[in-house]
Amino acid sequence: MILSDKRILEEIDKGTIIIEPFKPECLGTNSYDVHLGKYLATYKDRVLDAKTHNKIEHFEIPKDGYVLQPGTLYLGVTLEYTETHAHVPFLEGKSSTGRLGIDIHATAGKGDVGFCNTWTLEISCAQPVRIYAGMPIGQLIYFVVEGSIETMYNAKNNAKYNNKTTKPVESMMWKNKF
Repeated sequence: MILSDKRILEEIDKGTIIIEPFKPECLGTNSYDVHLGKYLATYKDRVLDAKTHNKIEHFEIPKDGYVLQPGTLYLGVTLEYTETHAHVPFLEGKSSTGRLGIDIHATAGKGDVGFCNTWTLEISCAQPVRIYAGMPIGQLIYFVVEGSIETMYNAKNNAKYNNKTTKPVESMMWKNKF
């Protein structure tokens, strides 16, 4: 089941969902709109290696915007810091974002119970498009969890994305054993 607007507000009051900053006007019928933070990043190398720590370069989106180019993977970040302690958060693009040809994630739309951070976005585009810091970029949807949680994400020793940040984070695939 997906949480309704009233249930999201109840969970915020209980402290099981935290959204900072929280703006009531961003609460939808069954989702919460999130916005693009001011930092983007691109990988330094054009060819990426899943077994290697691929380095990224961060840059700030200028006030007059930044034009995304097709064929480049951009890492972005949500302006909002979130914590989800009793539900499974999903991040999806807004229809208005999609209608500009912008995808905000390649595969990582699901968060884990216990995820406490900003969301790194895997941004790509169908054609050149100018984006701006602070623009609506996606929406969080919260699902009910069936059963108890043995280990919350923020309590896992091997969790790769636990360090609180306001900048996009590169892939940590290289930390896996394969």
